Amino acid sequence: MPIYEYECQQCEAVSGFLVMKKEDQKKIACLRCGSKKMSKVISRVTYHRSEGDRLNEFDTQKPPGEEFYKDSRNIGLWAKKRAKELGADLGPQFDEIVENARTGKILKKYGL
Repeated sequence: MPIYEYECQQCEAVSGFLVMKKEDQKKIACLRCGSKKMSKVISRVTYHRSEGDRLNEFDTQKPPGEEFYKDSRNIGLWAKKRAKELGADLGPQFDEIVENARTGKILKKYGL
């Protein structure tokens, strides 16, 4: 969706607007003060990294820091990467077990 951010030249408030057509830009007004004097600003950009990308960049030899344990995906990522490094093909069951462990489903399955 084409959502653009504009800064009000009068009160400096930044607001986001859905702009589907060129005519929509004429309707843009500050949400705080109502001024039509708006200028487009560059928004922060994010991107999604796939698990494959994360797996390729993951270093199993590096000791995990405190941040490692804050994201449950890292444990499964470590197990998958380590198996790959060792040349072990543990099959689809391994992926299922890793996914269940990562999401906490394994605890329910075994009544823990």
